[in-house]
Amino acid sequence: MFRKSWVILVFLILIGCLAVGTAGQNAAPIDSTVVESVGTWMDTLPEWDGTYRRIRVPILMYHYVSEPPEASDDTRITLSVTPDMFRAHMQYLFDGGYNPISLYQLIDALRTGAALPVKPVVLTFDDGYTDHFSTVYPVLHQFGFTGTIFVITGAPDNSAPGYLSWPQIAEMAESSISMENHTRDHIDLRNQDYDTLVYQLLGAQESLLAYTGRTPHFVAYPMGFYDEGTLEILRTMPVWGALTTQFGALHTTDRALEMSRVRISNETNVAALAALLQTDS
Repeated sequence: MFRKSWVILVFLILIGCLAVGTAGQNAAPIDSTVVESVGTWMDTLPEWDGTYRRIRVPILMYHYVSEPPEASDDTRITLSVTPDMFRAHMQYLFDGGYNPISLYQLIDALRTGAALPVKPVVLTFDDGYTDHFSTVYPVLHQFGFTGTIFVITGAPDNSAPGYLSWPQIAEMAESSISMENHTRDHIDLRNQDYDTLVYQLLGAQESLLAYTGRTPHFVAYPMGFYDEGTLEILRTMPVWGALTTQFGALHTTDRALEMSRVRISNETNVAALAALLQTDS
């Protein structure tokens, strides 16, 4: 017990010493009415009213929104959506009357029965690539949509090429974009010891707080991998929900740490997106 407390204390001290990043200047500012309308942030976990609920909301899972470089491997190609196709996706959602909501709104609905808009959908973007700032951010702004980016915090810590910087993350966090936890180094969380899980999960949590001024309350499991040890750590953290890579659009009050998503790939054209949005699983 002493060792566990010591590890957490060290993390809090080290991360607390980080300087808060300054906002970048490249993207267009978000109108304040957009931020207010999506209800992205809540200060405290909504108190559960005792009713178990089952709500259908597709959580779309994007990765790269860019053209794959030459000689890209199959993974890079599969996980890529071109900027033109992404814009077409957002146009389809807009024209079809879909309403992107935040994960915070979804949790509120699951725990309290709070009303959601018609045809709700959640837009998530894993890993925190530079195209999330250069392409995704302005397109979401154009349509007045909110989104969630799951950040691998070790990337901006080390100025990794192709990934968001802390100033970019801080700027988007001040707008309609939720910046959430994707661990520090994007490792397989299964069969890890306590110290490693604290380092990966709590370390990333505290980095995001230090640089954005907001506590993230959601985690996306790297590659979708987690086990009971992972869940035990998350239950001790201010985590309200965790996202898997399991396919589905139905979410229940009692499975908030194992929420399913709908994967978007390089083969997801507008017709395929329309079909995915209708899934009943």
